[in-house]
Amino acid sequence: MLPFFYALIVKLKKGETLMTEKIIEIKNLTKSYGKHRGVEKVSIEVERGDIFGFLGPNGAGKSTTMRSMLGFLNYEGEIKIFGKDAKKYHQEILKDIGYLPSEVMFYPSMKVKDVIKFAADARGMDCSKEAEEICETLKLDTTRKINELSLGNRKKVSIVCAMQHKPKLFIFDEPTSGLDPLMQNEFFSLVLKYVNAGTTCMLSTHVLAEAERYCNRVAFMREGRLVEAGLLSDLTKEKTLEQLFMSFYEDQN
Repeated sequence: MLPFFYALIVKLKKGETLMTEKIIEIKNLTKSYGKHRGVEKVSIEVERGDIFGFLGPNGAGKSTTMRSMLGFLNYEGEIKIFGKDAKKYHQEILKDIGYLPSEVMFYPSMKVKDVIKFAADARGMDCSKEAEEICETLKLDTTRKINELSLGNRKKVSIVCAMQHKPKLFIFDEPTSGLDPLMQNEFFSLVLKYVNAGTTCMLSTHVLAEAERYCNRVAFMREGRLVEAGLLSDLTKEKTLEQLFMSFYEDQN
């Protein structure tokens, strides 16, 4: 199944008019933690249907940027999501976002199916059909308790909770960490399914092969600053993604 942005290219070849819609607009985002650096003057745009790869080493500012977008942190600068101010329309925006943090915590004694239903109920939605399909794809046993699950299976639970309400925007922070290679492929099959239906995806990852295979746009963060962003095809004309990545960070090793 072709990603949404490939479908747009087909439309262009047929002579149809392409109207891009900015899903995320970040301008001069700045966040500090007292004397410690967070992010400084970060500006990013993500268009509808993008799979946007957010790259950089640990501590580069990726999670801080994402948490600012979600309203978890106070910040300076401007963030718009779906064309709306992220501070003013915080609650409204969150209804259409599926967020997956890098580390998740659930009540250990709850069964998987109850956690998933709890997440849906918190949104006032019946997501049972969609949740069942995602669980089947990820081979997730919903009858087990959270404290009986491996790290990878707990990650699957968080994926279901983030996807089951079919949001307009995914914000995923290292979504495949803890998943085995087979489940990583299944995860991205789900991402592509939703993207083909019009969802936009922003994800951070340390796995460059994932970004190279699935992302159409990428951005590189270093020490709280954006060092490069653009179409993957443009940025990798002369270098591979790995070579490009190392050129930004080799002096940090």
